[in-house]
Amino acid sequence: MTALLFLVVTACWGFTWYAIKLQIGPIPVEMSIFYRFALAAVVLCGFLLITRKWRPVPWRAHPWIVLLGCGLFGINFILMYSATAYIASGIVAVIFTTSTIFNALGNWAFYGNRPGMRFVFGAAFGLAGIACLFANQIYALSHNPHAITGMLFALCGTAVFSCGNMVSVKLHAMGIPNRDAVARGMVYGTVLLFIFASLRGQTPVMPTEPLYIGGLIYLAIPGSVIAFLAYLALVNRVGAGRAAYVTVLFPVVALTVSTFLEGYVWTPIGASGLAMILLGNITIFAKLPRFARPSVKPAAAD
Repeated sequence: MTALLFLVVTACWGFTWYAIKLQIGPIPVEMSIFYRFALAAVVLCGFLLITRKWRPVPWRAHPWIVLLGCGLFGINFILMYSATAYIASGIVAVIFTTSTIFNALGNWAFYGNRPGMRFVFGAAFGLAGIACLFANQIYALSHNPHAITGMLFALCGTAVFSCGNMVSVKLHAMGIPNRDAVARGMVYGTVLLFIFASLRGQTPVMPTEPLYIGGLIYLAIPGSVIAFLAYLALVNRVGAGRAAYVTVLFPVVALTVSTFLEGYVWTPIGASGLAMILLGNITIFAKLPRFARPSVKPAAAD
């Protein structure tokens, strides 16, 4: 079951980064995210009501669900969508792999699960890989100052996403099922996004472009409802740190899409950087084989 969940999340999220790119245009970013999660909330809540799986949630859990909505379905996406306006969507996906580091630090800070030396070495590989991956952008900073802006947006969005992961662990410990937390979190996130967009003077604009609408449907259903339910199920099964290991897998899909559809050009140092990021994540989260110690039998008596 765990392997299936990994596969579902990888497949769904691997293509979302390019779909997010299709949302950047005449419709404001905040309104696009509002459309995405409004549709996702309607689909998920409607499904739970029709199948009679909608369950009441105690009021003491709602403040945490509001935080979940902000972390997973609101602020982080504002930052991630903004990042794709500056750098290729595949690169944003690679930066998102740092959620493994953020999740490990969050587990340490909030739940006392101190990372070991494997984390230290893995994080060093990951950070060095990001430096290699963006070597060209850093070198050409004087000609492309927007690259750093996109990187910072993506890193901040990843940190907020990891905070949402920590909240999901808390809700699971409170006995709140994933589907109930996600459904209400999407509703809260949608409301907060609408308020935020309204305060910025934005008004709803009906999308008419087929590519935008197609991307919106993909982002709302496979990219939000299915992927988030599967991801949070992983968090509950294997922990927030190991669940974030899925971010090692889908950037490969995202960068492949970015190569063919966005013209992303690979360089030897960039490819080396991606390899170092993947190696760093594997170092942190891959299980090491255990070798049984040989038993020593007493010598038979003569």
